[in-house]
Order: sequence, then structure tokens, then C-alpha cells
Amino acid sequence: MVKCQRGGFTSSATRLDHYYIHIFLLLLIFTLLAIVASGFVLATSQRTLQRTEKLKETVVGIGDDALGTIGRIMKTTKQMQYLLLPYNPQISATLDSTTEDLRSNSRVIRRFIDRSGKSFDKATHTSYVAHLVVLTINLVTLIAALILMLLHWRPGFIIIILFFWILTSLCWFLTGFDFFLHTFADDACSAFEDFEKNPQNSSLGSMLPCINDTFSGKLIAQIGNTIHSFIVELNSNMSMIYRLLGVGEENEELMGIMKVCDPFSAAPNFSYIPHSCSQDAIRIGDVPKILARFTCHQEDTTKECRRMGRFLPESSYNMAHAYSRSIQDLLDIYPDLQRLSKCNIVKNKVHEIVLHQCRPMRISTSMLWASMMSLSIIMVFLVLTWVAEAIRCWEKPISTCFHTP
Repeated sequence: MVKCQRGGFTSSATRLDHYYIHIFLLLLIFTLLAIVASGFVLATSQRTLQRTEKLKETVVGIGDDALGTIGRIMKTTKQMQYLLLPYNPQISATLDSTTEDLRSNSRVIRRFIDRSGKSFDKATHTSYVAHLVVLTINLVTLIAALILMLLHWRPGFIIIILFFWILTSLCWFLTGFDFFLHTFADDACSAFEDFEKNPQNSSLGSMLPCINDTFSGKLIAQIGNTIHSFIVELNSNMSMIYRLLGVGEENEELMGIMKVCDPFSAAPNFSYIPHSCSQDAIRIGDVPKILARFTCHQEDTTKECRRMGRFLPESSYNMAHAYSRSIQDLLDIYPDLQRLSKCNIVKNKVHEIVLHQCRPMRISTSMLWASMMSLSIIMVFLVLTWVAEAIRCWEKPISTCFHTP
């Protein structure tokens, strides 16, 4: 503008002719910049899609792990319910109620998995396809614009400028969407970090699949108390069992074998310490193996049972087997119950997200937004340059349109 003012009041066509080389160079520079920026946005969009897919797999994996754990617990509780129903209907009814609570939590987690997976897929794939389509058309239009300029087809300028304006508007729309995506990723990572520090007061506490604290705490305490009390009573009555088996208390070796392992501490904590038992203590699940040697089966006669020292009725053995097997099943699933109670499954996955995925995701979405905004700015200047070239060329004869005066 300063140069034009110094040169006097000449016509716009003369001024555009004078700066034809400058406009032509600007067209080439902005076109090359737009091509490079489009390629960079495509590469960044692909990288963002991959990282988002990885994040989705981790988040959905939280629910899958929780569902697997709950499934194992439900299978065990159903088996216990079947074993104890003939001997203790009250406990069987309690187990049925527990199974229903677990099934309810399982349905909540299943809805979380389905909702999260669909939301991730819809957002990420829609964004990637939109970027791919717009930028592919943009690259084709940029190349077509260069060809039309070399062919000296002036009506094609109007078409090119119209396409560029539409593409520029779409680029700015995608820039806004990428900014939203970057903000969402940053907020999501901040929420994961808050959940890792304080799960109870985190905004994700109601979304991530953790069993209700009140239910899980009562369940864990009740199970620990039940198992501990049962084993303590069993061991305290061991002398009576020795007398029934005809074994003297002086047989220390057998007494050691018959000691049942109690992996829980005393009240009120009932802490689970699986390695606290002595080496000569037996698992409660192995008690039926010892009682089987002294069990008189229905097909055996009373005389045969007395001769072989089998005085324990088969019905008593079946009841003992049902209780000991149920208690052992509870002990087997107790670590899973603890993980659900303390929400360790979720906490471990969230820790993995915060440690390994949040920073790359933030960088990727930030680069996508920045590169898309750069492309949008370049497209604005490119369109304005094409408008200037179209005006200059339209006011000149076609034979001199693309030649230096």
C-alpha cells in the first residue's frame, strides 16, 4: 500500500500488473504451505485416532476385568447356595440375595462398557473420517487450482475461489471441533488424576465400575467374620473330634495335621493373611478327605463299618463336606472380593492411563488442534490471494493475463 501511494493514483489493474510476480509467488507459497499442513493434519489425526483407540481399550478393559471378577464370584456363590440349601436354608437365602446384588452391579458395569465403547467409537471415527474427507478434497482442490492457473482458464478461478471458501469454512469448523477434543482430553485426564488421588470425591466416582462401598464393605466384613468364627470353633472342638476318631491327644503328629488353617486375624479387622498359617495346618477344603477315611457309607453294613473303624454317618459327612467346601470356595474368591471392595481393578487401570496415556493424548490432541488452525489460517490467506489474482487477471486480456507486463 505504501508503494502504491508513492507511485500515484494508477489503476488497480496497473498496480496488480506491477505486482504479478509477488502474487504468483504468494500463490505458490500458500499452496505449498497448505499441502504440507494438510499432510501434517492427516498424520496427526491418524496418530490421535490410534491413541484414542488405545485409551478406549483401557477404559473398556476396566469394565471387562470387573465383569470377569464378578462372574467368578457369582459362579462360586451359586455353587455354595446349592451345597448349603439342604442344611442351612437361611445362609442359602443370604447367598441368593448376595448373588442378586452382584448381578445388579454387573448390569450397571455392562451398561458402562456399552455406553463408553459406543461413545468412543462414534467420536473418534467421526472425527477421523471428517478430517480425512475434508483434507483429501482440499489437497485435490489445491492441485486443481495450480493446473487451472497454468491453463489460463479464467472462469475456473470463480469455481476455485468458491471451493476454497467452502473448504476454509470446513477447516475452521474442524479447528473448533479439534479444540473441543483437546479440551475434553485434558479435562478427562485431569478427572483421572483426581480419581487416582481421591476416588470418593472424584467426578468419575459415579461413572467407573466400582461396587458400592457400603455393600462391599459389609460383604467383606461378614465373610471374614463368618469364616474366622467357623474355623475357630472347629479348631476349639478338635479334641472332641480326636476322641471320636479314637486318637489320643499324645499323637502330636496327627494333631498337627488336623489343625485347620485360619487365614484371618481376630476381630474387629478380620484381616486376610493367607501366609500366616503354619506348614502343618491343613486347608479347610481338605477336611472331607480326612473324614472320608472314617465315613460309613450306606452300601456298607454296620458290622463292616465297625470293623474298619468307620463310625461317621454318610449324612454327617455330606454336611461336613458341604460346609467345608463352601468355606474353601469363599476363601478362593476372597482376593477377588477384596479387589472389588477396594476398587483395585479400577485404580490400577486409572494409574496406567495417568502414567502412560494422558501425556501422549494431550500432546496429540494439542498438535492436531494447532496444525488444523494453522491450515485454516493459511487457507484464508490463500483464498484472499486467489481473489487478488482473479481480479487482476479478469481486468486484463487473456493473452497477457499470466505474463509479466
